[in-house]
Amino acid sequence: MTDTALNDPQSTFSGTQEVDARYALDEGALDVWLSANLEGYAGPLTVRQFRGGQSNPTYELVTPGHAYVLRRKPPGTLLPSAHAVDREFTVISALHAQAFPVARPYALCTDDAVLGSMFYVMDKVEGRLLWDLKLPGMQPHERRAIYDAQVDTLAALHAFDPAAIGLSDYGRPGNYFERQVGRWTKQYRASEIEPIPAMERLIEFLPATLPPQGPTRIVHGDFRLDNLILAPALDPSGVTEVRAVLDWELSTLGDPMADFSYLLIGWVIPATQRNGLAGADLEALGIPTVEQMVERYARQSGGTAPTNLDWLFAYNLFRLAAICQGIAGRVRDGTAASSHARGMAAQVPALSEGAWTFARRAGA
Repeated sequence: MTDTALNDPQSTFSGTQEVDARYALDEGALDVWLSANLEGYAGPLTVRQFRGGQSNPTYELVTPGHAYVLRRKPPGTLLPSAHAVDREFTVISALHAQAFPVARPYALCTDDAVLGSMFYVMDKVEGRLLWDLKLPGMQPHERRAIYDAQVDTLAALHAFDPAAIGLSDYGRPGNYFERQVGRWTKQYRASEIEPIPAMERLIEFLPATLPPQGPTRIVHGDFRLDNLILAPALDPSGVTEVRAVLDWELSTLGDPMADFSYLLIGWVIPATQRNGLAGADLEALGIPTVEQMVERYARQSGGTAPTNLDWLFAYNLFRLAAICQGIAGRVRDGTAASSHARGMAAQVPALSEGAWTFARRAGA
């Protein structure tokens, strides 16, 4: 990642830009489709592309009366099962009906003839989108409120019985970590450019040391600060509201500990590698420790705290390395959706070495 992206992710990834020529939309065809499929839609339409995100190109659609967001599958050759925007639409539709904080979904288009790839349209939720985990410029109590809101929102997601909200077939029950290790190994192999020894060792270690299966819940798959839209300020009681959880591409049914431990890897990643908290003075910042995050999640979810965080960190860093390797593959193939993708792809060796460090702590 570039120095700017590392040191100032808020400026690097926030806001919109002119649409990248590689992901240009036929705005006339889109206007016709929106007129036919969105009640109350009326142009003229202005389209811009969001800077953040590495996977599915995401656009801001502005009309005189309303603002929408469009997420589409990128064009070109793609990895199997990746970029499933139809699955995103399915899960946010179910969760919106339960008043869980997601953007209101409007319509899904599966006809590639309209824009060249599948897409869906949802409401644009206004609020703060924060990227830097250290939350510069804030007071300690503000930071603490934001971190508490993250944990509480994730616990609320994991409280849903998938079958009770129409998502019983959203993923396969059981053997979650086994299936995920297998999936990300395949994704890594499909994008492999040169051998990375730590990844080879992890591909051998992780399937041989799988943890016991936990309860089957909806897992977001990429639950982190920059995938949350927050209210502009704390409410009078000192609480911040999560208005929407974004980017459901990796969501499925699985073990909630995968989601929770993924949130926690920010505490073990140094900022010199990726946006992280390792080495920061958490007490002075007002940011909870890993132990405090674990305690709050267990209290809010009524569940038990994870006892195998080293293995879970190894798994999540391996998974993140595989995701970044997929980005490297898209850079190679010319289908990467972000101008910062090349920097993300360069993180694979460091992430895999970090994963192997935790694997060794877990007994490798």
